[in-house]
Amino acid sequence: MSSPPSQQSKRPLSILQRSINRKVAVRLKSEIEYKGKMNNVDSYMNLILTDAEEFNGNDVMANYGKVVIRGNNVLFIKLEKDI
Repeated sequence: MSSPPSQQSKRPLSILQRSINRKVAVRLKSEIEYKGKMNNVDSYMNLILTDAEEFNGNDVMANYGKVVIRGNNVLFIKLEKDI
């Protein structure tokens, strides 16, 4: 039995792939958070962020040009509303 089009579940990977070049916040299992523009994502949810900032709580710990985040370290990914 299939759901009506408006009730179909959204696949997280598909949403991420459609959100390339948007700003994201990525929280790791270690509680460190990165914010930046998502440049790429693969099927393992490995991410490449550009113009990334590393946060510990509300404190900016470092600024990076490019960050590669391994998918198995990710707790959650939040899509920012503004590009």
